[in-house]
Amino acid sequence: MVGSVNIDEKISSVKFFVDEEYPHLRIKDEKVCLKCNEKPCLNFCPAGVYRLTEEGSILISYQACLECGSCRIGCPFENIIWSYPRGGFGVNYKFG
Repeated sequence: MVGSVNIDEKISSVKFFVDEEYPHLRIKDEKVCLKCNEKPCLNFCPAGVYRLTEEGSILISYQACLECGSCRIGCPFENIIWSYPRGGFGVNYKFG
């Protein structure tokens, strides 16, 4: 039998080099998010980068992004701008 994988344990082993000057994830139009009833972005990100504020808008904590790109294709309104972080920044996976 194959053992289960705890995603939180895996994510805790990842190191991030945060670019405070350039957020590589952005919302194109916040009004679109306010009209989105499903808000799938709150569920498809394995790192939980997207959070709902009390006002109903989406807050992005791009600093913890795993760069998987799921948000790029998961938003039904294509309202997320996704790009790789600038050179020297972003996620650094440890293998082994």
